[in-house]
Amino acid sequence: MAETTWHRRHILSLETFTPAEYETIVQTAESFRQVLSRRTKKVPALQGQVVTNLFFEPSTRTRSSFELAAKRLSADTLNFAPGTSSLSKGETILDTAKTYLAMGTDLMVIRHQEAGVPLAIACELDRLGANVGVLNAGDGQHAHPSQALLDLFTLCSVLDAEAPSIELLKRKKIVIVGDILHSRVARSNLWSLSACGAIVHLVAPPTLLPMQFVAPFQNAIVGTHQLRQVQLHWQLEPALAGADFVMALRLQQERMTQHLLPSLREYHQQFGITRDRLSLCHSAVKLLHPGPTNRGVEISSDVMDDPALSLVSHQVTSGVAVRMALLYLMGTYHASST
Repeated sequence: MAETTWHRRHILSLETFTPAEYETIVQTAESFRQVLSRRTKKVPALQGQVVTNLFFEPSTRTRSSFELAAKRLSADTLNFAPGTSSLSKGETILDTAKTYLAMGTDLMVIRHQEAGVPLAIACELDRLGANVGVLNAGDGQHAHPSQALLDLFTLCSVLDAEAPSIELLKRKKIVIVGDILHSRVARSNLWSLSACGAIVHLVAPPTLLPMQFVAPFQNAIVGTHQLRQVQLHWQLEPALAGADFVMALRLQQERMTQHLLPSLREYHQQFGITRDRLSLCHSAVKLLHPGPTNRGVEISSDVMDDPALSLVSHQVTSGVAVRMALLYLMGTYHASST
C-alpha cells in the first residue's frame, strides 16, 4: 500500500473534494483491487477497529459492499437493523449512535431516507469529542459519496486498466439521464466528475430536471480557476451525440409526490437507453447504472446484459475496492489522531 495523506475525519458530501483527493481515492482503490484479485483477499489494515453500519433505510448493494469491505480490512463489524432496534421503543437516532459509540465504534457508515442525518450525527459526535469518523452511505436526495466514487473508479479503470487516474477523464463526455431531480447519486457524481475535468451532460424530462438544478454546479469553481462543465438537455438524442459514457438513473417513484411522468411506457419511448440510441454515441461508449434497474424502462434488457456495453457488474466489483479505500483512509486518520 502506497503512503497517502488524508485529512478528513468524515465523508459526508463531495462538494468540497479536490482533484488531489479524488486521485488519492483512485490510487488507494486500485491497490485494494489488486488485493481482491489474490487468493488471500484479506489485509490487517483496520485490525482492532470497529466499523458500525447504521442503515435506517433499506439497502442491498451498498450495505453488503460496506460490510464486505470492512471484513476484508480485518475490522470488526456491527450491523444495525431498524426493524428490531430500540427505535421502535422511542429511542432517538442520536441516542442510537451514542449507544454504538459506547460499544467502541471507530467508524460509522450511515444511510437514512432524510437528508442531513449523517451530518447531524457527525456534529453530535464531534461535540462529544469522540474521535469517530462518519461516512455518508446515502441521505435522502442530498448525497451518496461512495456510489459516485465507485463510479469514478470504474470509469478510470475502464479507460486504463493498468494505470487508472482521474487525468483520463479530462474532456470526456459523460451523459447522465433519468430521474435527476430525486437522485443523490446524480448530485454526488456531478461534484466528482466535473471536478476531474469531465464534461457532464444532464438529460431528463423538464419535470425531473428543472432549469435551476444545474446552477450550483455551474457556478462552483474547482480550486482557484477551473469552471465545472455541466450542460442541461430536455431531449435525449442531442445529449447522446459523441458521448463516451452514459449513466442511466432509476426512476424513484417512491419519492415522486406529484404526477411528474405521463407513464413509464412514454418515458422509455423518449428517454430509455436502447441499442439504437447508443449508436449516436462514441463507438466505444459504455453504460453505467447505480442500481437497482427497472428493465425496459430506463434501459432495454439487451443493452443491460451486453458485456460489451454494460459496466453494471464492473461497478458492483469496484464498489468493494472503493469502500475498502474509504474505510482505510478514514481508519488511518482515526488511528493517527488518537
